[in-house]
Amino acid sequence: MSNRVILFNKPYGVLSQFTDKGTEGSPRPTLSGFIDEPGFYPAGRLDRDSEGLMVLTDHGPLQARISNPKYKLEKTYLVQVEGTPDEKALEALRRGVALKDGMTRPARVEVTTPPDNLWQRDPPVRFRKSVPDAWLQITISEGRNRQVRRMTAHVGMPTLRLIRLQVGNWELNQLRPGAWRFASATGA
Repeated sequence: MSNRVILFNKPYGVLSQFTDKGTEGSPRPTLSGFIDEPGFYPAGRLDRDSEGLMVLTDHGPLQARISNPKYKLEKTYLVQVEGTPDEKALEALRRGVALKDGMTRPARVEVTTPPDNLWQRDPPVRFRKSVPDAWLQITISEGRNRQVRRMTAHVGMPTLRLIRLQVGNWELNQLRPGAWRFASATGA
């Protein structure tokens, strides 16, 4: 049995699956428009309006270990939020917040700046002169539906842009949007 891994930088607007089973009139972009390697499946999901690292594998047990919340695999995101984070909001995220589906696990959160090589999003994030924005780096160890977006909204800082940088030991590094590469199954 194989045990291969692909790291993919999913662009904004692309579904994290190989086929579009939606009911919209025209097909939406999927992984099949970027990756033509048979036998690979996404290990976890990344929302259509999110960008960044996706891990794909051809090994079922590895796929389960990456995507199943019981393994508490950490995922790190670069998050552009609306507003200016204060210590109270940051501390709430660090402790865990009460969402409709229960308390989140504590997160690692820090205010940061986007890297110099960060690509432009298409379409761009709307800019409003009257509303400041900020960048956070958030690491979580669970993967609820739209969790980071719900967490930042809960503390009064809606997410404008969400880019996954890391899943476990696998990192996005210099991979450009729409590009992929093979990687070690251990994440090195």
